[in-house]
Amino acid sequence: MDIINNLNWRYATKKFDTTRKVSSTDLEILKEAVRLSASSFGLQPYKVINVESKEVREKLRAASYGQPQVTEASNLFVFCAYLDLTSEHIDNYIKLIAETRNIDPQELKGFSDSMKNTFSNNTSEQNHVWAAHQPYIALGNLLNTCAMMNIDACPMGGIDPDKYDEILGLSKQGLRAEMIATIGYRSEEDVTGHWAKVRKPVSELFETI
Repeated sequence: MDIINNLNWRYATKKFDTTRKVSSTDLEILKEAVRLSASSFGLQPYKVINVESKEVREKLRAASYGQPQVTEASNLFVFCAYLDLTSEHIDNYIKLIAETRNIDPQELKGFSDSMKNTFSNNTSEQNHVWAAHQPYIALGNLLNTCAMMNIDACPMGGIDPDKYDEILGLSKQGLRAEMIATIGYRSEEDVTGHWAKVRKPVSELFETI
């Protein structure tokens, strides 16, 4: 029941307490939670940028339609997906599996070929659309972990990806910003923190067949 209580406690924080910072220890736990998130094939076709620079965050706030959480929160995570899935991505992943599990990479050739065939039959745009869905899983894991740790967060999709690219130099890395998450501690002045959580009832959301 602690899990349900914590999920009821969390909300998309609109105003953060600018005097409070997430500790380096807690931040590493949140990063690890993101790292351990599920992804299709286990490929993790994304990168997360932790923006700490105040100057950069001011620019990103303007590229986020002026939303104050971008600069007021303790931390800002930018979830970026790769623009395309290349053989190099897959080869690096296969190498990581082999090293982690201490097996011969040749034993993974069938798995490698299957992934390469899948992505080579797609356009770059199709591969990017697929990749862009993956960090949402990691974002959900981040939100749940924050709730378990009584750390506030706000998932945000209201950003200008082109301006984020310009500010962070993402396309040079083969990346595009998909969504962001602000992390910190709620301000007592955030009236939305006192609103009742609105969700569909289980009977409406689920159907048993």
